[in-house]
Amino acid sequence: MSTQNLTPSSVSAEFALATSRRIAKRLLPFLFLLFVIAFLDRVNVSFAGLEMTHDLHFSDRVFGLGSGIFFVGYLLFEIPGCLIVERWSARKWFARIMVSWGLVTVLMAFIRTPMHFYVVRTLLGAAEAGFFPGIIVYLSHWFRAADRAKAGSVFMIAIPAANIVGSPIAGWLLGVNWLHLQGWRWLFIVEGIPAMIFGVVTTFYLTDWPHEAHWLSAKERDWITAELEREAEEKRAARKYGVWETLRQPVVLRLSLIYFCGVSCSYGLTIWLPTFLKRASGQSDLIVTLLSMLPYLILLAAMLFNGWDSDRTGERRWHTAAPLMLCSVSFVIAILAGGNFWLAFVGLAFASTANAFLPSFWTFPYAFLTDSGAAAATGLINSIGNLGGLVAPWVIGYFLDRTHSFTPGFMYVIGSLLVAIALVLSFPRASLDVKLNGVIQQDALENH
Repeated sequence: MSTQNLTPSSVSAEFALATSRRIAKRLLPFLFLLFVIAFLDRVNVSFAGLEMTHDLHFSDRVFGLGSGIFFVGYLLFEIPGCLIVERWSARKWFARIMVSWGLVTVLMAFIRTPMHFYVVRTLLGAAEAGFFPGIIVYLSHWFRAADRAKAGSVFMIAIPAANIVGSPIAGWLLGVNWLHLQGWRWLFIVEGIPAMIFGVVTTFYLTDWPHEAHWLSAKERDWITAELEREAEEKRAARKYGVWETLRQPVVLRLSLIYFCGVSCSYGLTIWLPTFLKRASGQSDLIVTLLSMLPYLILLAAMLFNGWDSDRTGERRWHTAAPLMLCSVSFVIAILAGGNFWLAFVGLAFASTANAFLPSFWTFPYAFLTDSGAAAATGLINSIGNLGGLVAPWVIGYFLDRTHSFTPGFMYVIGSLLVAIALVLSFPRASLDVKLNGVIQQDALENH
């Protein structure tokens, strides 16, 4: 069947829904698993730090800088990586990334000095660069605008899932001493190996484009290809942006700053939460890692609900701003708790909901961009934004060294959140938000 003969009215709503679900069931569980592995290798340093900083005599400032310097290497290859996914092959690029970062993660087990720490974490960022934004681009090849927040939320719950799975594993591994290697070193070795294995599997499992998907029927392939091309043509008719023109758009730079501020919160909390719990409670590493699971259980539920509700209502701005608001209030509670450990813990547990802004946020660039312009914007937003993951952990570590208190660092995070909230809500309804609603409502009417 020619895709030119397929129009929204030529297929039933049931057929469209069944096809979308078939695509989701094929791709999203596997992408979820890949990102769990990726995020484990990105943040396992937060658990390793419970023992690594003591064994290697690292100060809080060294640990904060080394944890965040990951994003310096990450910055270098984000835009090229997204363009490679758009123009070449997602599965081959993801496979290269995974094998590379698996090898570098294992290398982390053998660091001895702060310089080793900085260099290997920078290499890890360079190895993983292009993976997360590349998947955002990849999802745009398979899911319509009306489905992307839900699809993104299923994929992005890998963030809390990685911490939920990784917490007890880390707690166990920190207590071992095999072959005269401390447990924190085994943490990097054990969690680096799956990336290499699944990097090879990715080459055979993923499909680059719908028209290549032999696991769909010919009619299903033609329908989803026609639908995505129709959406792309609507955007091109409004305005087609080239790569360099896209990167100069004020809205792209604004989204980059929003992401920078949001990431400052999420990575500041992720990197320092185990250390905070250890110092505030005095509990064992195992208890601390188990306590670390609770915030991510809350985040998992919040992320799924927020992505689903955003697509259901067609609303994007408040679904992006609300989690950031809840996070800022939660950090205030943690600060005001003073010496009350459990109140502070509850505050930080709900502060984890900041990442629930991600599914709706990542629909923004694709509301007005397509093709290579959208891929380049995704890479730029992610690369600049993720520098918040460098700044926030370092700021918290710097003030922790100077004041022996988390409060100044948490105040920085709250300030970042307020900037992000203001920028999200500064989008007028007549521009980005209403345009998104229009696309979604149009799809819904056509399916009926």
